[in-house]
Amino acid sequence: MKTAILHYSIPPVVGGVEAVIYAHTALLLNEGYPVRLIAGAGDKSALPDGAEFIQFPEMDSRYPQVVQISQQLEAGSVPSEFETLSATLEKHLEVALQSMDSVMVHNVFTKHFNLPLTAALVRLLDKGKLKNCIAWCHDFSWTSSHSHSRVHPGYPWALLRTQRDDITYVTVSRSRQEELAGLFNCPIERIQVIYDGVDPADLYSLSEEGQALITHLDLGDADLILLMPVRITQAKNIEKALEVIASLKHRGIQPKLVITGPPDPHDPGDLQYYQSLLDLRRKLHVEQEARFVYESGPRPGEGYTIGLSLVRELYRTCDVLFMPSHREGFGMPILEAGMIGMPIFSTEIPAAEEIGGQHVTRFLPDDAAVKVADMILGWAQNSSVQRLRQRVRRNFTWQAIFHHDILPLLTGGEAI
Repeated sequence: MKTAILHYSIPPVVGGVEAVIYAHTALLLNEGYPVRLIAGAGDKSALPDGAEFIQFPEMDSRYPQVVQISQQLEAGSVPSEFETLSATLEKHLEVALQSMDSVMVHNVFTKHFNLPLTAALVRLLDKGKLKNCIAWCHDFSWTSSHSHSRVHPGYPWALLRTQRDDITYVTVSRSRQEELAGLFNCPIERIQVIYDGVDPADLYSLSEEGQALITHLDLGDADLILLMPVRITQAKNIEKALEVIASLKHRGIQPKLVITGPPDPHDPGDLQYYQSLLDLRRKLHVEQEARFVYESGPRPGEGYTIGLSLVRELYRTCDVLFMPSHREGFGMPILEAGMIGMPIFSTEIPAAEEIGGQHVTRFLPDDAAVKVADMILGWAQNSSVQRLRQRVRRNFTWQAIFHHDILPLLTGGEAI
């Protein structure tokens, strides 16, 4: 499946549309699909590895001839050079797009920045030369208070307000969907909404190893992620954490528990305790919900230990610091979580009691798991920050949007 992405410019040109194009390109390449970007300005070195770039300078809205033509068009006059330039673009694009299975066109069908380019694409559609044409409509000249005076009745401006049955239209919000449906005077269902997304790896500054670990731990779909940055020793009361996760799971949510440290391989007691935790996890049916980093390395069956840098990445990724310890000499994770604004649920260890005080939600080591689960769930349900974080993580990462919305457009299949 070969996909072309077409716009006036691509990275390193800075802009919202260019950022979306970069994300779409990376997503397709990561799934093994070839991508050809076609634009007037940009540089291959600023694109994800593996992307192909074909540059036609006349596609750039700032190309000198395009600027001159646009100035006359904005004044209501169609210069003689319009059709000449449009024919040149049509010829270039017919060759560049002939082997493509889909073409994603950003803004060109609704913005006036290069009308010769718009006209060229329309003629290629008329000839049946564009397969699976998808118009990604971020902005509209005809409805913009800033641009409305720059478009006029008749050709070629009317191309920007004309719906075609051989184009799939996509907007980036419901309000834009309603706006475009009104402009086209068409049913709102004729226009799809696909939101922009966020890349957690970029936002959390994840290393390649950290991203691989978080993917292996399967944290992306979790409703609530509890972090225990501790070694596997009996003092940490990890069995209580497993019981709390089981109780949360029984409430119908999808929790995760991440224990970062290993057992001491030289201490038979720690290894025996670790095995008892694995047995308890199996008994509680939380094998997928309670995850030990120690067992989650790139080489199955080999113990995996991580350094402080990866632990810090997990701090940024998880929702709650959970410290059900029987005892701690101090409890440094309390300070670390406090520094980054992470909610803390802890027993009365020194750092929680003496430093955290009322800012740490505390419980007793022998409190019933259901009681502790109620405390955590009550916080999660009443925190607007946590509810939004959960919603974005589940529905608005680029990866989720790609599989649910973008890929079906390109394959003709149903949303995954």
